[in-house]
Amino acid sequence: MSKLEDYFGNSQRYDGATGVPAQIHSCPELMDCIQQVGFLPLLDSDIRGFCAEAIMAPECRYRRFADGSWEWPLWRWKSAVVTESPCVYGKFFANKAGFISLQWWPDFCNWRRSQHPLPEEFSVEDTILMTLRDHGHMITRELRAACGFTGKNMRSKFDCYVGRMQMACFVVTEDFVYPIDKHGHEYGFGWSLLTTPERLLGPEACQCERTPEESYRRLVDHLTRLLPHATPSQIAKLLK
Repeated sequence: MSKLEDYFGNSQRYDGATGVPAQIHSCPELMDCIQQVGFLPLLDSDIRGFCAEAIMAPECRYRRFADGSWEWPLWRWKSAVVTESPCVYGKFFANKAGFISLQWWPDFCNWRRSQHPLPEEFSVEDTILMTLRDHGHMITRELRAACGFTGKNMRSKFDCYVGRMQMACFVVTEDFVYPIDKHGHEYGFGWSLLTTPERLLGPEACQCERTPEESYRRLVDHLTRLLPHATPSQIAKLLK
């Protein structure tokens, strides 16, 4: 019988017991996969096959048409996944976005925050965190303006700060907001609606009874079983 770990090891299946197909064809299947594996980067993670894009059925991957329009079901599913299933989304994996199930979030948050403690008072990161706490949630550009990053070339600098706060598990994505065209249709890639995990999940979801080192060992052991073809350095980088 195939094991859950075999899915990312040979890209054939991820659970022979349930017969779930290796290729994901729908948003509910993606939600189920995240709950089973616990961790799932959205795009390339530098570990072969370990990302949502790699396990999508061909019709669910990015496609661009001759008229310049595009279709990307996986990208559209992100909003439903983060609002309708028990998982957290953000830039958690080497500054790349991905999903973490609520089962594994306390340990992941416990470890990451031990490596990236609360920002110093009056620092840029502290301002970002306090602004989000005051407003509840904000799309990135509104947060950037509220934090005073309005000058030339400020967007990329601010995005770096927000990225670091996500890697430290102090900021997560609550949902995605899309602009509306004159016909009332959503378009574009959408804007991240940012918030704190305490507001989104509750303070108890960000607490763990284990030490950070114990959480780290649990994470490493789980990912080692899940990704038998990954090297220790690749797994360490994923959790860094």
